[in-house]
Amino acid sequence: MKNIDQYDLRGKRCLIRVDFNVPLDSNFTITDDTRIRAALPTIKKVLASGGSVILMSHLGRPKDGPVDKYSLRHILPDLETKLSQKVKFADDCIGVQANEMSSSLKPGEVLLLENLRFYKEEEKGDENFAKKLALLGDVYINDAFGTAHRAHASTSIIVRFFPGASLFGYLMQDEVMSLEKVVKHADKPFTAVLGGAKVSGKIEIINNLLDKVDNLIIGGGMAYTFAKALGGTIGDSLVEDDLIETALEAMKKAKANGVKLLIPVDTVIAAEFNNDSPKKVCKTGEIPDGFMGLDIGDETIKLFSETIKNSKTILWNGPMGVFEFDNFAHGTIAIAHAISDATALGAFSLVGGGDSVAAVNKYNLADKVSYVSTGGGAMLEYIEGKDLPGVSAILAT
Repeated sequence: MKNIDQYDLRGKRCLIRVDFNVPLDSNFTITDDTRIRAALPTIKKVLASGGSVILMSHLGRPKDGPVDKYSLRHILPDLETKLSQKVKFADDCIGVQANEMSSSLKPGEVLLLENLRFYKEEEKGDENFAKKLALLGDVYINDAFGTAHRAHASTSIIVRFFPGASLFGYLMQDEVMSLEKVVKHADKPFTAVLGGAKVSGKIEIINNLLDKVDNLIIGGGMAYTFAKALGGTIGDSLVEDDLIETALEAMKKAKANGVKLLIPVDTVIAAEFNNDSPKKVCKTGEIPDGFMGLDIGDETIKLFSETIKNSKTILWNGPMGVFEFDNFAHGTIAIAHAISDATALGAFSLVGGGDSVAAVNKYNLADKVSYVSTGGGAMLEYIEGKDLPGVSAILAT
């Protein structure tokens, strides 16, 4: 891959597309700085190599131009603390001020541009907008895996204006290499653990993984569509009736491919969707009316954990239950620990997707798995076998 170790960055203005789309609370305090921390190695490499840094990113989903709540100005204090230096800020990502500030940057200095999505041209992949951004740097570095699946102006179109000078940052390189290790070069047995609410969001992943994995574990709300497909009763649990036939086809494909497809055998149920609702346990296919499944039970935890601990490669995307409710987080916690235990025994584990990443961070297990992906959507599309424009654009130069 064309990374920053293969290019002389001395005296170069390095225009880096980062993913600083971080969550902020009502006081504009960052509540999860994972994506900023992930970009630091690339930024520091450029500075240590004698280059200067121009950072561009999006934040949130502004609809009609500049809005203060989506201003990247709010992340300046955190970024300056992490870099241990002053960071300059441009009130716009293109135009006179941005051009003047970038052209006057000295080696070792850092400039942060205002939110790219204050311009609709960014998401439209507008070539003229990309050209204006390109004026700000001598070298283009893409280190924003979280947006790699979008053909936006700053992620793929801009590459056209940096022939021979478009590079991957360390984060992009690590993300793609980790995904390739799982999807293309997995050591066996390979187990994928999929959770979350809906089958509809994961069906392409399921179909693609069934050609690769030895074990496919299904948890979370999506499991009840499979349980109903098998003839079980699921009470008021989340279900997608229009995908029952799809679930049956997936189970048939798994059997034909020799893949062990596991769904929960027991379920923690409650009458209401809240943390304080009294809970009890029943078999997954025997949930009574008036109750809904909100977590996996102890028998399922044992079944899933044994499969995980006997694996050499593990992919995890999606929680096992409503883990944001502490009383229904037990299954997700247990699976997170099972994956960390397997990793300690030598397995390669890749965790991705917002909820799964939040889980390993919440339970302080991020350093106990092999790799935590910063890009949920991009990771899922890669696993589905789709092209990632932000990656292919650079590979094609």
